[in-house]
Amino acid sequence: MNILIVENSIIPVRLYGGTERVVWDLGKELVKLGHNVTFLVKEGSTCEFATVLYINNEISIVRQIPDDTDVVHFNSKPADLDLLDTPYIITIHGNYYDNDEFDKNVIFVSKNHANRHNSDSFVYNGLDWSGYSKPNLNSKRESFHFLGKASWGVKNLKGAIDIIKKTKTEKLFVLGGKRSSERVLKMGPYYIFSSKITYKGMVGGKEKENYLNHSKGLIFPVLWHEPFGLAIIESLYFGCPVFGTPYGSLNEIVVNDVGFLSNKTDELSNSVLNSHHFSPKICQEYAIENFNSKKMALQYELKYERVISGEKLNKNIPRFNRRTEGKYLEFH
Repeated sequence: MNILIVENSIIPVRLYGGTERVVWDLGKELVKLGHNVTFLVKEGSTCEFATVLYINNEISIVRQIPDDTDVVHFNSKPADLDLLDTPYIITIHGNYYDNDEFDKNVIFVSKNHANRHNSDSFVYNGLDWSGYSKPNLNSKRESFHFLGKASWGVKNLKGAIDIIKKTKTEKLFVLGGKRSSERVLKMGPYYIFSSKITYKGMVGGKEKENYLNHSKGLIFPVLWHEPFGLAIIESLYFGCPVFGTPYGSLNEIVVNDVGFLSNKTDELSNSVLNSHHFSPKICQEYAIENFNSKKMALQYELKYERVISGEKLNKNIPRFNRRTEGKYLEFH
């Protein structure tokens, strides 16, 4: 197949970029499976294993599709989609509360994500673990970590801090957001000063991997229905169990052997104190087996074949189920 992957970003990712990382690893795996891959991405992108075309912002995306393309893989809905004759799919990576309807060829990133839109069309994200450092599963585990957009309320940094503060000795590294004390002060109520909390700012590459490889676990008490959560599987790969809330995809991804879920601070704090009962080896093996880029690529390959044959991925138009809860889900 000649596969065109469209992503309005620069690849490869230099520091943090969830969608970009998934798209990159997907393209690499599709090439290994014998397909010809072209990326249509922002200027400045480079790739040694696939062709790169730059997006021209002066014309519609659908008018930039090469004639020999068998299937287009969008990672957001383009304008003028009705003008496209080439088979296509659209991966929905996030939550879009202002969008009532979706295209029939959309794919979500977890079962819960799909079900909340009256769909059963989903593919789990996977990563190329060979692109990461080999974890030392016997390394000394000193602190826990929070990994995500620290200033984003639904990620619940405050809740993660509360969980750690309820313990006597545990500490937390905050990976994401701002690093310096002056900038932290300007970021509002989600940043709290404590001798138990160290803000490391936005980290990536070997620096991030080093923190994960010395962490006792990921604190992930999100207050929304997490579509997937790359922070979860990256942490698991480095042997870190996950302590989070039972919302969105977490109930699917975080099984009993690799973490604990609750929306109660006390229960999570107690579980954190027993983090040593989780096996780093089991956490890593679970991530490698279930959330790898080859498994993801094979699932997408099946989706490509279906749309090329003229089939729609959803029989009915996926529609967002209006939320009945408040802005944030329950956490106490």
